This record gives sequence, C-alpha cells and structure tokens, in this order.
Amino acid sequence: MSGRIFQNVVLQLKENTDRTVGVIDGEGIVIACSELSMIGQRWAEHVPTINMALGTMVCSDGKTFKALNGWGNQFDYAAFAFGDNDISKTVCSMATVALNSAKAYYEEKHDRGSFIKDIISDNIMLGDIYMRAKELRVMTDVPRGVFVVRSLRKAESVPTDVIQSLFPDRQNDFVLSVGEGNVVLICQMTDGAGVKELNKIASSIEEALRSGSESTVVVGIGTVTQHLRDLAKSYKEAQIAIEVGKVFDTEKYVINYENLGIGRLIYQLPTTLCEMFLQEVFKKNPIDALDKETLFTIHKFFENNLNVSETARKLFVHRNTLVYRLEKIKKLTGLDLREFDDAITFKVALMVKKYLTSRGIDA
Repeated sequence: MSGRIFQNVVLQLKENTDRTVGVIDGEGIVIACSELSMIGQRWAEHVPTINMALGTMVCSDGKTFKALNGWGNQFDYAAFAFGDNDISKTVCSMATVALNSAKAYYEEKHDRGSFIKDIISDNIMLGDIYMRAKELRVMTDVPRGVFVVRSLRKAESVPTDVIQSLFPDRQNDFVLSVGEGNVVLICQMTDGAGVKELNKIASSIEEALRSGSESTVVVGIGTVTQHLRDLAKSYKEAQIAIEVGKVFDTEKYVINYENLGIGRLIYQLPTTLCEMFLQEVFKKNPIDALDKETLFTIHKFFENNLNVSETARKLFVHRNTLVYRLEKIKKLTGLDLREFDDAITFKVALMVKKYLTSRGIDA
C-alpha cells in the first residue's frame, strides 16, 4: 500500500495536534510521519510489543502505538504518537480511526480493483492470487458473473458511475474501467445462478444506459465462475460474446457466451479454412449468385423451421411459388433446403460468409 495515502492523513492531523504522529509498517519502518525527517527510520524494537498487544493500544519507549485493521496475528501497519500519557493515547486513537478509513478506501478503490484487473488480464501468478485475496479480504470460492459493457457510440465511454449505482456493494462487486472505454462488472452471484440470472443483470445495465428508446451499449456475458482464478476465462468469454454478436446477432444488445451456438465455433476458425469451406459447398455457383429476394426467402424459410406452408404464409405467396423458388435455389447451388442436411450446410455457409465479410474478406 502507498505510504503517500497515510502521509496525507498524517499531515492533516499535524494541523490539529502538537504531538508527532505517524505510521510504521510490519517491519518497524516509519512510512509516514508529521516530522518528515523521521520517514525511513527503522524502529524494529517496537514490533514484538505491538504484535503482542493484539490490536489494542500499547506504550513502548515513550511512544503510543495501535495497529491498524488487518489480517492475521502480525500487524501490517500501526499508528503512533509521541508520548505515553492520556493525550498521546487520545491522539493515537484518533489517528487510528482516520488512517483505518483511508486504508479501507484505498484498498477498495485501488488495491482491490487493481488486483481484480490483474486477474482478468492474466497479470498475476496463480499462487499470488490466494495470497493477495487474503490480504485484501476478497473471497476466493464464491460464484461470480463477469460482464463487459461496451459503448456503441464512437469516442464515448461507458459511464461507470451509473453501473456503480446499480451495484453499490463495493465489498463483493467490482466495477472497473478497462482498455478502449470498456467497463467490466464482476458481480457476486447466489449459489446455483445461471444464464437466466446473468441475462437479467445484463438487461438491467443495458436498460439503465439507454438514451430514450435507443441502446447505447452492448453487454457481453461470460460463464459463472466459482473461483477467482476463473475470472480471466470468463472475461475473455464476455469479450468473445460481444465480438461474435457484432457478426451474427447485430440486433441484440445483451449477448451471453453460452447462447452463441455455432457462431462461436465459426468465429474461432481460421479464415483460410472458412474460404475453403465456401468453395467446396458452392461448387456450381458462388453464394453471391443469389439475389436479395432469394436470400430473404431462404432466411424466412430457416426462421419457420423449414416449414413450406408456414413460410409461404409469412411471405404472402402461394405454396407453389415458394416450392418453385426452392427448386431454383437447388438448381443454382446443388442444395435442397427441404432436406435437413442440406439446410444445415447452407445455414452454416451463410454464417461463414457473414463472418468473412466482417473480416473484410470477399469470398
């Protein structure tokens, strides 16, 4: 933790007392003091006495000490005031309150947030996760949801304060600004929470950030994690959800990784493999040989589960007209969309084509 945070508090205390006050760390080194010349001094002889006091106030060699809030039997930081009388004890007690507040605020706003950022960006060793989690009082084995919120408006960032107001529990939930204006929410979930609960949270974020009836953000959702070490994986999943959604679900603003289906697989394929697939499927004619009306008919046919009568009704055409169009498609492509296997092949091919187009490849 930065000694500068403690020093700012100590300098404010200096204006209200004639006692020398400051902070030492667990090794007895003065890291903050109202007398600047004392910073860096080592008072190792006081460390055992403070540890034995178990968090209570203690006097040692003309100074009064009180450990700040921490974990374990060994103190991390302790406030001190020169003198061992009642005034010194009062000053030390008041300093402890102020320093504990500054420490808690710093941990919440900086250390804890930085720790979670390091996890999701894979910038921390697995063994260090356990140690840092204990230091910062972050629970390791609880279910958490990971959400990436990305602005749909160029040059505009996502307002973190709005998301923070929706999730004010800073002890268990983390709202973090990350690269390119994205905001990540890591939210503690109840046991057994799944896709339904995740989608509900994401929808609440999207709705809160709407401008009138217009969506201003897209929210990607990763899978529920059961341990801190899994946050990086879920974070990547949420990012993939947004990227895949931009290609295959352009009308959706809440996209769950678990609902991506075959689009997730296509997105992770090499583009050269996708190009080869299209060439093999459309041997007779390229997919571009199909006009817009024909493609619209195909999409409607898929939307209605390959049901000829229902599709004809939705298109306001006679059943025989639709059959004629399907025969035309078969003649052009060699694929009969009334046959399940051919329909699957064609559906995948359309998605592959869409994916390549999004990558700027004209296949």
